[in-house]
Amino acid sequence: MSKTLSIDGMGCDGCEDIVESALGDVSGVSDVEADHEAGEATIEGDAADEDLLRSVELAGYEADLGDD
Repeated sequence: MSKTLSIDGMGCDGCEDIVESALGDVSGVSDVEADHEAGEATIEGDAADEDLLRSVELAGYEADLGDD
């Protein structure tokens, strides 16, 4: 299952790496791709929404669940 998070605060490729790493560590995530220009991250897997949001916030960014 695919989910999209809206993420505020990503400004460069390094930010994408941080967000991808944080989300990739969440149980149930099989793949993740962040895009700082779009301000989004797309996650594949069955991770809980709360765990995804918390991981991004702990990495220093603000996240909201997209409309997917």
